[in-house]
Amino acid sequence: MFSFIQNRNTFYGIAGVLILISFLAIFFLPKQLGIDLTGGLQLEYSCDPARCELDPVRNIVENASKTTTYSGQTVINGSNVYRVSWVNTVVIETGFEQKWGMTDAELDALKTQFREDVTEALSASQGFTLARNINIGETFGAYIKNSAIFTLILAIVAISIYIQYAFRGSIAHVSSWPFAVVTGASLVHDIIIAVGLYIIISYFFPEYKIDTFALTAILTTLGYSINDTIVVMDRIRSNLHESKKGVNIATTIDNAITSTLTRSLFTSLTILIVLLAMFFFGPSTLHGFMLVLILGTIVGTYSSVCIAAPLLYDIIKSKR
Repeated sequence: MFSFIQNRNTFYGIAGVLILISFLAIFFLPKQLGIDLTGGLQLEYSCDPARCELDPVRNIVENASKTTTYSGQTVINGSNVYRVSWVNTVVIETGFEQKWGMTDAELDALKTQFREDVTEALSASQGFTLARNINIGETFGAYIKNSAIFTLILAIVAISIYIQYAFRGSIAHVSSWPFAVVTGASLVHDIIIAVGLYIIISYFFPEYKIDTFALTAILTTLGYSINDTIVVMDRIRSNLHESKKGVNIATTIDNAITSTLTRSLFTSLTILIVLLAMFFFGPSTLHGFMLVLILGTIVGTYSSVCIAAPLLYDIIKSKR
């Protein structure tokens, strides 16, 4: 029988490499933030496949950015132009900076001017049609980011505390706090790697934005990951409860992992089939959301089986 405990250092090494890559991506790669997090305009245009070229669009956006000023100052702090995969759509995302002394009404007027200038130029030269216009304020974007970070931290702490409470006193010779620690650690592991991999993908494919959909998917990943982890932890608890003090803990935990492995893999595979179907055939607005869930499902399954359980073994063994 394959031993997850004996091979735990290999699993730790894989996790360590992925976490390192994810940290490098989080801190050093430019973030493709959605317009709902930065504030500004998102303009979506339908186009003829034969004329759906990005270079002319970028030139038009650049010219419109130069003429959109406030008291001689440029108010546009960056623009991104890209095509959405599998559909004939071009998206223009433009960040606006509210200068000192500028009122909200003046900022909205500049956004309207920019949208009209770009739309008129694209309609005349490329035959594009404005399909969607989203106007987001900077304050709202900051609120969303801060709320998401706070919610993630609160969720991980609350789940860990609950696990310690639920597992208390269930095993005579094992404390409940190691279960809470490994649960929290596996959730942090899942979030860091899922976010890091998504940032890397969005760097090469800018249509995958870090927006409210992606943040929601990260929170959803917590729900799936904790469910899978608890199943494994509960089986370990049951096996330890039935064993006597001094029994081989490595064998007990390996047996618990093996007995739940089929369930974990089948559940993950079923979820992945649905997510992949929605990713490839669903609406383009949900592609980023689905991609985060796909990454989170894969990473969450790995951490529940290969990280949480072996880490529990190391903690329990060090306390015996």
